[in-house]
Amino acid sequence: METWTLETDDGGRLAVHSFLTAAATASPVSSTLSSALASKAAGISTDSTPADSTSADRERTTSGPPGVVVIHGTLVTDALYRPFARKLSVLLGRPVHCYNRRGRAGSTPQPDAYSVETEISDLATVMRETGSTDVVAHSYGGFVALQAARTVAMGRLVTYDAAVSLSGSLKQRWRPELEDAVTAGQLNRAWAHLVQGLTTAGPVSYLPLGALRMLSILSARTNVGAEMRQLLPTAVAEMRAVLDADAELDDFTRLTTPILMLSGGWSPAYFAETGRQLAAAVPSIEFAIVPGQLHEGPIRPGKGLAVRIARFINGTGSPAPRLGRRR
Repeated sequence: METWTLETDDGGRLAVHSFLTAAATASPVSSTLSSALASKAAGISTDSTPADSTSADRERTTSGPPGVVVIHGTLVTDALYRPFARKLSVLLGRPVHCYNRRGRAGSTPQPDAYSVETEISDLATVMRETGSTDVVAHSYGGFVALQAARTVAMGRLVTYDAAVSLSGSLKQRWRPELEDAVTAGQLNRAWAHLVQGLTTAGPVSYLPLGALRMLSILSARTNVGAEMRQLLPTAVAEMRAVLDADAELDDFTRLTTPILMLSGGWSPAYFAETGRQLAAAVPSIEFAIVPGQLHEGPIRPGKGLAVRIARFINGTGSPAPRLGRRR
């Protein structure tokens, strides 16, 4: 994995983590991608020489097989998606790039005027700087990707449980108490309202608020739980961005990018309903249920979901290469 930083159009920064398989770096041209990414890490080369962000450097970065960008969901960082990105890179024989969206470690905080347009611009920058043509996106990331597909050229797009609001469909998921609790610094209460509102935590989502607050206190003792608490303010801004970008089916009917919308068989039903509506209205969109998968499908162990996504991105319907067993 290569870790580096790129500059956004508004002068911010995004932390990027890239997976380059042996197949993706076999040729002399594509092998320069690895060294170019390394030289951009945090704006510093691996030997601590300042990186030169010249057009030549950018050209080297976009050489070789076209990449795939993975966009993570809300209340998490790209760290949870790296095993999934690594699997995709092996299956596709292409570079796969994760990045921390605004408000995460290594990336610029969310600006005061944060909106989905901020995310669309950032995605376009990541695609341009990594030479990527395809996108895989989860939950809030799926919302960003679908909105971006209306103006940003993409080869193929796969979403999993995309959090798109159609005709106010997600308005009922918003709880003002969430923002009030975050503002008051009552993070355990905020987490409880978020989980109950989105119902993305399976049966746990339906526990009483008191029980959820206790779970939040206990989970805060883990690294992931503590990180989620820190990211609660970003979740407020992201949920507002979804509601502010509430759309109608007609807003997507001009899409021509081949899109596969997936939803977990055990995910909240509203994700599947959105996918079905969009697939019925937009010829370039396919929708499918992935049996046995929860909302957090892309960050759970297993390779079935990655294989299914890789086959769609290949665009040939042929099986993706087999993943070897990790010893």
